[in-house]
Amino acid sequence: MDMHEIVDRVSAWEGVLAFRPGPGDGSPELSWGDVFFYVAPDGIVPSGQPFATIVTKDYPGEPSSGLDGADAYRVNIAAGDHRQPTGPSPSTAPDPSSRDLLMPHPVYGDLGWLAVVNPGERTGERVMALLEAAHAAAWGRWQRRHRTERPSR
Repeated sequence: MDMHEIVDRVSAWEGVLAFRPGPGDGSPELSWGDVFFYVAPDGIVPSGQPFATIVTKDYPGEPSSGLDGADAYRVNIAAGDHRQPTGPSPSTAPDPSSRDLLMPHPVYGDLGWLAVVNPGERTGERVMALLEAAHAAAWGRWQRRHRTERPSR
């Protein structure tokens, strides 16, 4: 499973905006090349957090995930309640550069985020299922926020 396959699949889901920062859009250069998945049926990047991201480089202040190699990337998922089956907490988590291993996000694990560096045979299906669940939760929140009021009878 490569990064482009994940981006293509998630981008096809209802209401998804796959924001790819780049030159000229006002985003920090550090984020160029990464992908941020939002529920935004209007195509406008919302002010809130994405439901998932794919990063292609290590960010300052985070333990190294070894993303400096060719084709290395990390999928980050706002998993919420779906994070429990992953095992250790962030304080006892495995090496964050481990490949194809579902683990708490090295910084945001306590906030319900999961991470996988280069998902593959072991984690690919689970990653897609978690992305679907994160999208469903984000879509539900979007619908509740944008629900029109019904007139009282």
